[in-house]
Amino acid sequence: MPAPFTTVNILDVPFIKTTNTAFLQQLQTDILAHRNRFVITANPEILMYAREHPDYQRVLTQADYITPDGIGVIQGAQILGTPLPERITGYDTLLNLLTWGAQHRQRIFLLGAKPAVLKAVVAKVKATYPNLVIAGALDGYFDDEAAVVDQLVAAKPDMIFIATGFPKQEFFIAKYRHRVDGLWMGVGGSFDVLAGAVKRAPQFWQRHHIEWLYRLIQEPSRFKRMLVLPRYLRLVKKIAKQQR
Repeated sequence: MPAPFTTVNILDVPFIKTTNTAFLQQLQTDILAHRNRFVITANPEILMYAREHPDYQRVLTQADYITPDGIGVIQGAQILGTPLPERITGYDTLLNLLTWGAQHRQRIFLLGAKPAVLKAVVAKVKATYPNLVIAGALDGYFDDEAAVVDQLVAAKPDMIFIATGFPKQEFFIAKYRHRVDGLWMGVGGSFDVLAGAVKRAPQFWQRHHIEWLYRLIQEPSRFKRMLVLPRYLRLVKKIAKQQR
């Protein structure tokens, strides 16, 4: 089957060049056809990690769709002269899929986060999307991967959302996706936001592309992680210069 989207290459990672609307339509088509799909929503932190860890870079090449989650990716594409239309974040994609899934009585499996957070997510999903079938839900604190995968297979989900953070969630998906033909997507800290444990930046901060700053104010411990952004932009500028 031909790839539905053209891609833009940033640090050897192919990002799909499309809009949120077109991407969601494609995912809906894939899910209804029970196609096996692997989605990664990547930010500069993921790109830089992949650059330093070839095994993770190989996992990225196995994804069907990599979306630009984070304004840094959009800026990188611009610097390289291959602009992307807009951000496609993991959290927004998750919410849109839950809304659509409820309309079509889809089966979902939730894997990850702390037990209390997962419990809150399950309660929120049941209350907000009553027609959605929660086929299974397990927190991220498990040792026996095989037992988790057996539960996943038995649940027969249409969509599997994994919130164990990168790179763990992507390694897990790459290893086990062949067991269930559905949508596999790593959603990082999205369960924490959905549960209300972490507050998402208000619209003003999102619109002005300073969501990262809002998160930094909320969680000062993220400062060290944020230092990756200037390193990433310097690297992209250097590559852009070499290409001229």
